[in-house]
Amino acid sequence: MIVVPGIGGSGSDHWQSLWLRDQPDAVRVEQRDWERPDRDEWIAALQDTVQRATGPVVLVAHSLGCHTVAHWAHQHQAEVRAALLVAPPDIDHSAAQGAPIAGFGPPAANPLPFPAVLAASSTDRWADLDWSRLIAKQWGARFVDLGDAGHVNPDAGFGPWPQGEELLRDLLAEY
Repeated sequence: MIVVPGIGGSGSDHWQSLWLRDQPDAVRVEQRDWERPDRDEWIAALQDTVQRATGPVVLVAHSLGCHTVAHWAHQHQAEVRAALLVAPPDIDHSAAQGAPIAGFGPPAANPLPFPAVLAASSTDRWADLDWSRLIAKQWGARFVDLGDAGHVNPDAGFGPWPQGEELLRDLLAEY
């Protein structure tokens, strides 16, 4: 499993970090600057991590990490078993709210070349549910409505996230 965090790098109490602790073979994509994302750098870091993978690649992305995965998938070829994409932000909406992500736009609009599930919340301040459904459709991902889950991060009450683990298990059981 390759964990692809968003801005801030998913701190120690984030569900992605907790999953890394529980999965000895899992790795995190590391970025030079977690606070001022550069799309090309973030894509290159993901590519480096994928190239070092020794087994089937399973991507688990959160927030801006979802866009990193989508842009990467359209620039590079690799055998990816599946991807779980959680709470991707609406680039234009988030940039207007002050998030430093304008350089990631526009979002990749082509279907991903591997199976994916996109899980989003009806109360995410960075993207509304209609936008999330649209981007899931564009990426060819199965959409899951998480309901009132904020940005699916520690601020929204998510440390351990059993529902996410179940989504990933179900996705991998399908492919």
